[in-house]
Parts: sequence; C-alpha cells; structure tokens
Amino acid sequence: MKAEIHPKLNHVVFVDSSCKAEFATLSTLTSKETKKIKGVDHFVVHVDITSASHPFYTGKQTLIDTAGRVDRFKARMEAAKKMQEASKGTKAKKDALNKETPEEKITRKAKENTERKKLEKEEAAASKLAHARKVVAKRKAKEAEAGDKPLDSQSADKAKQEKVDTPLDEAIDKNSEAENDNAIEESKAA
Repeated sequence: MKAEIHPKLNHVVFVDSSCKAEFATLSTLTSKETKKIKGVDHFVVHVDITSASHPFYTGKQTLIDTAGRVDRFKARMEAAKKMQEASKGTKAKKDALNKETPEEKITRKAKENTERKKLEKEEAAASKLAHARKVVAKRKAKEAEAGDKPLDSQSADKAKQEKVDTPLDEAIDKNSEAENDNAIEESKAA
C-alpha cells in the first residue's frame, strides 16, 4: 500500500432521523457534531433512512418527508390516475368513431367543418371589428387635433377626396354620425 494516498478513517455514528437508531462504525465522513461512545469521540452523521427504518427490513410503512418527495409522488400518482380516466373516455370515443358507418362519418365531418367555418367567420368578424374600432379611435384623435386648427372649405374637400371608403368604413362612419346626432339631441334637450 502506498503511504499518504488513502483517506483518513474516523469513528462515526450514523443516526437515523426517523427512529433515532444509532450505528457506530468507521468512515471517511466527518461532521461538526461529536458524541462520546465508550470513551471514544465519534462524529455524528444524520441520515434519513437506515435498515432500522426502511420498510423492506422492518415490514412497516413509515413515511419520512424530508424534501416534499412524498407529496410530489402522491401528486404524480393522482395525475396519472386522472390521465388514465381521461384516456378511457377518449378510447370509448375512438371506438364509437371506428364503429360508425361511412354515411355517419361523412355527416359528422360535414358538421365539424361547418362548425369550424362558422367559428373562423366569427373570429374574422371580431378581428375586423377590433381593427375598425382602432381606426375610429385614431380618426377621432386626429379630428380632435384638427379641431384645434381651423380648416378652410378647400382643405376639408381635399381631405374627403383623399379618403378611400370601404364598406366597413362606411358602416363605421354611419355609426359615428348616428352617435354625433344623438349627442347633439341630448345637448339640445339639456
């Protein structure tokens, strides 16, 4: 054996944190805590599980949750059970789809396509409406800025000619005109 290449062996006591069992032995481990056993100083090393507390050796199930491991394991098991239950539902649905006749399959797909197209139209209309609202807000902001500056009739006519109306813009303008008319009527009534 070569000299000075091997680690130093120390007297160590391994203490099981769950059942407080102690095992005195030799080890290369050290710790700040020491304990005297039979007149010899031993380093104290705390461990989570030993043969005194492990279910394999004791035949008893005791749970020591040092870092939330048990809770995480139970959560994973519950999630797995939910996934299995959900997959049973999808499996039944797949079985039902496999048993349907070609005519039923065609009608089901047609219904799915019409529903999908309807949703796409609704989304497109919603995005157009959102865009229209942004445009109206920008126009109102520009009108508010332009309202501070006097416009002569020629520049107002020129601005109207430059503006290109789409059917959506026309609907927005009609709506804005109706709102303006309502505001005028309310101010007259007050």
